[in-house]
Amino acid sequence: MKDQFYQYIQNLQDTITSELEEIDGKATFKEDLWKRKEGGGGRTRVIENGNVFEKGGVNISAVHGPLNPAMQQYFKVGDVNFFACGLSLVIHPKSPMVPTVHANWRYFEMYDKEGNTLDQWFGGGQDLTPYYLFEEDAIHFHRVSKNACDKHDPKFYPEYKKKCDEYFWNAHRDEARGIGGLFFDYLKDNESHSITDWYNFVTEVGNSFLEAYVPIVEKRRDLEYNQHHRDWQEVRRGRYVEFNLVHDKGTLFGLKTNGRIESILMSLPPHVQWVYDHHPQSGSEEAKLMEVLEKPKEWV
Repeated sequence: MKDQFYQYIQNLQDTITSELEEIDGKATFKEDLWKRKEGGGGRTRVIENGNVFEKGGVNISAVHGPLNPAMQQYFKVGDVNFFACGLSLVIHPKSPMVPTVHANWRYFEMYDKEGNTLDQWFGGGQDLTPYYLFEEDAIHFHRVSKNACDKHDPKFYPEYKKKCDEYFWNAHRDEARGIGGLFFDYLKDNESHSITDWYNFVTEVGNSFLEAYVPIVEKRRDLEYNQHHRDWQEVRRGRYVEFNLVHDKGTLFGLKTNGRIESILMSLPPHVQWVYDHHPQSGSEEAKLMEVLEKPKEWV
């Protein structure tokens, strides 16, 4: 399973980076191959200063070795070994009219010292962070995500949409990071779904990503904007940074397992503002976005 999924994410990385380069028309992804001294490595691809994309990364990694004490405590296990692989992407477009997008699909195995598999599971999801709310875009993103889920189980979309709203919640701000999507974790072999079933589901979601995001980019990329819009985008990007550094489990896992710092922090946008006690004007387009972030809604 680990070989099969790692091959899948290598191919998916190629597909996504090729498509995004074509859309941008100027910038290309720079590739950085790296090794982790404890075992494994990855292939980081970063795009910067393009026509459409200001900064983004589409990264894959496969790492293995002894699970360190901090993560042993987190998983409530003893002295075990692990293997983890996944694809993680964050795209920050230049225009405030085009939303930031994040996605991640990952697989994890844990072994005893004899090499027997103790546990294995999939996780991941995809979510959208707009700066200006176009409801038809939110509906499109959620509809594509729901269609991917419905091919496997009609209960998946409502469950994983709810988990996404709960997970990407900036608790210290009492607001959502964005307008959600899907979030799932610890998808394990059980009575109703085998690990192969979960592989099929997670890859279905992965394959739906470009369909969910690209039409939104193409529809909004040429809309006019001014410095006011850009300032708001950078204030909201600050909230994005806060979530990633304070709450995000993937970031914290990477930092606690001696992950590659450049790859972990590639999700941070290049231009950000923190403005003291900032509130949008009542009735404005910015306030309209905040209403949805403070009280997540059903889009489909």
